[in-house]
Amino acid sequence: MKRWGLFLFAGLTVLLAAQATPEVEIGAEPHHQLILANDRVRVFAVDVPAHSETQMHWHRHDYVCVVLGVATIISQVEGKQPENLSLSDGETRFVSGSFAHMFRNLSGQPFRSVTIEVLDDQKLRRSPEHWDGAHPEEDRGLEVLNGGTKEILFVKDGVRVSEFDLQPGGVIPSTRHGGPHLVVALTDYELRSNIKGTGPSTIRMKRGESQWLAGGYASALTNTGHETAKFVTLEFR
Repeated sequence: MKRWGLFLFAGLTVLLAAQATPEVEIGAEPHHQLILANDRVRVFAVDVPAHSETQMHWHRHDYVCVVLGVATIISQVEGKQPENLSLSDGETRFVSGSFAHMFRNLSGQPFRSVTIEVLDDQKLRRSPEHWDGAHPEEDRGLEVLNGGTKEILFVKDGVRVSEFDLQPGGVIPSTRHGGPHLVVALTDYELRSNIKGTGPSTIRMKRGESQWLAGGYASALTNTGHETAKFVTLEFR
């Protein structure tokens, strides 16, 4: 009973705050920091302290949210009832725009995530339903690698979203990256990249960092660190 009372009180608090707070664009919301932008995406690092809330802000585009850490939040979309969400570490969601909302972090630790706006969403919504003409069952699936896994999570707006889990010494075999793609690190890691024609190089990323890669190359990746490397990729046609 106390738990439901807490959610009810938190929901009422968010609702009253939503009614009193003017809307702002996502780039003007203090808890959203723009960390990467180009003609395809805008990437925001989101950091909301424990028991704090965002301002009412707009999501003008469809977006992918990558959660960093376990969290419980209550979200208030303008004109709708508050919604309680329990989120797991590494959870990746696709959310359709356009709407304004605010949310409160009910957890005792900061809520952190990476929000990736798909800027050309209106055009991409009309793209083929499945990735490169694949059958529906090929839009999702788990592939076992040498010391790891690759899981295709979903295909939305012509963007294929996958999660990689690579143990120390694990290898992702040489893969052709025809189109541009974004990488979001779920853990700290060090990888050796062998790009055909250029030789090996080292990739180091910290949890929550993002990197945009232009595509047009083939490479193999090896986890040269001592911990599991986890990351999410967004591939664009």
